[in-house]
Amino acid sequence: MRKLVESAIQGDADAFLELMEMNSLSMYKVARGILRDDADVADAMQDTILCSFEKIHTLQKPEFFKTWLIRILINECNQIVRHYKKISPQEELPETPRQDQSLAEFEFKEMLGQVDEKYRVILTLYYEQGFKIAEIAELLEINENTVKTRLVRAREQVRHAYFQETPEGGISNERKYTAG
Repeated sequence: MRKLVESAIQGDADAFLELMEMNSLSMYKVARGILRDDADVADAMQDTILCSFEKIHTLQKPEFFKTWLIRILINECNQIVRHYKKISPQEELPETPRQDQSLAEFEFKEMLGQVDEKYRVILTLYYEQGFKIAEIAELLEINENTVKTRLVRAREQVRHAYFQETPEGGISNERKYTAG
């Protein structure tokens, strides 16, 4: 991948396209973790590809290409979220799973819908994309301890959303399904 990145930095459009193909699924999963609408995800990915194509010559270290790309994507997603907040509060509708979506993928997306946005990004980067805490901190430009705290709080929100507390203070294994 390093050779492809170096070629793309030198202006090789075919190498750049191959890099985008290699990273498209990761980009989709991260964008989908932040945005709920597939059209918005597609817009964020398209803007990210355009921006990264225009700015790839500024990439200093080819080994950090994916981190650099995901950072651009997160910024694009955040810009879309800010745009919607300015227009009007978005009404939340429950999603129906796609037919080709596995139960685990559906449950993960449902779980993401149960947590605050700042936790959703961390969960997506950590569990779906496999980024380390230090890499997430760098991507989001926050302290590593903040990432750790948000990861703990996200897990706590998931636990509360998925398990009902019993009157005796224990946890029932009965799941709560709410629109999200």
